[in-house]
Amino acid sequence: MRTEIVGTDAGDARITWHPARKPRLVLAVSHGAGGGIEARDLQALAAVLPAHGVTVALVEQPWRVAGKKLAPAPKTLDVGWRGIWPALAKAGPPVISGGRSAGARVACRTAVELGAHAVLALGFPLHPPGKPERSRAGELLGSGVPTLVVQGGNDPFGRPAEFPDGEYALVEVPGGDHGFAVPKRAEITQDAAVGIITDAVVEWTGSLG
Repeated sequence: MRTEIVGTDAGDARITWHPARKPRLVLAVSHGAGGGIEARDLQALAAVLPAHGVTVALVEQPWRVAGKKLAPAPKTLDVGWRGIWPALAKAGPPVISGGRSAGARVACRTAVELGAHAVLALGFPLHPPGKPERSRAGELLGSGVPTLVVQGGNDPFGRPAEFPDGEYALVEVPGGDHGFAVPKRAEITQDAAVGIITDAVVEWTGSLG
């Protein structure tokens, strides 16, 4: 594991690299608006995927590196993501653009522009909680590249049944909330919930070549 500071027009971003021995893909994933790369799903992917030939780059947006508590506007998040892309691409293998929550929206919005190989959307915020009329489905449907959505079954930002038909794959984490936490009395354990995420991403990245 190593870290790298990358200057962007939105400020300095930070990449924490978890390299595969013989990488065939790079998975770059960023955090949401309310947390960092310590999120359980991001850490699990960083621990599991390198053994499957996928280098994982955990990306901290400039606002997070600067110690701010509130994320900036979406367009500023896009600026930060664009700024780190050359550092991701220079690693050599094709780059999967990914993120959780707000980071997933960024990945979808910029995928075609940046030449992403695919998109991984973890906890895609389909709409604000309780406001399904404010749908962000257009961002997801417009990613323009192979896309995998991993969604908690009880995510208030959009349950799997709410997602529209489209050219993407969707995997449900039963009982999971927006951070993939499951209740103690859920049908699966927390470890099993995380395993669903990592297994799905391992299988999907294997299908990408």
